[in-house]
Amino acid sequence: MIRVLVVDDEALVRSGLRMILETADDIVVVGEARDGEEAVGAAARLRPHVVLMDVRMPGTDGLTAAARVLAAPDPPKIVMLTTFDLDEYVHEALRLGAVGFLLKDTPPRDLTAAVRTVAAGQAMLSPSVTRRLIDAFVDRAPSRSDSARRRLAALTGREEDVIRALARGLSNAEIGRDLRLSEATVKAHVSRVLAKLGLTNRVQAAILVHDADL
Repeated sequence: MIRVLVVDDEALVRSGLRMILETADDIVVVGEARDGEEAVGAAARLRPHVVLMDVRMPGTDGLTAAARVLAAPDPPKIVMLTTFDLDEYVHEALRLGAVGFLLKDTPPRDLTAAVRTVAAGQAMLSPSVTRRLIDAFVDRAPSRSDSARRRLAALTGREEDVIRALARGLSNAEIGRDLRLSEATVKAHVSRVLAKLGLTNRVQAAILVHDADL
């Protein structure tokens, strides 16, 4: 079972998310939290696999809570919840290590599919939404762009091909078809690229590529 913690300051939103998620046979909501402070404690106590974290909450907001939860040993996957598809706080959360974000009006089927996706260790890098967010809020100051390019210079030509494709939101299978590689080879390349760059997930890799303006 995929264990989920739901964090939102609105009781109605929490109840709605719980109802949707618990229609799935493989998902259980192990707890709810009303703000970031409660979320940090609940994550440590309940050990969920996935945390759905509201961005804007009174007191300790979702961004601060996400940073604290992700700093703990063996942290859960964090997906940010937002009312708006372009939210600067969500972008910062992706930098911290959150694996994606969902709009609060996401259709029920997509919500459960997203939880399964991140629980399986994959980032939610939707080209239609996440790339707009990255483009809108990445600060492409010369110093940041230069720094990103220097980091990417450590990659081999094939590794750069892979990370560019990854930044387009392609799956391993799609990257394999584009580059004429097996899916297993692509997976190995992705793991090596993340390790070489000191990154924890595909979203952070995509942000680095956008920082470099490649």
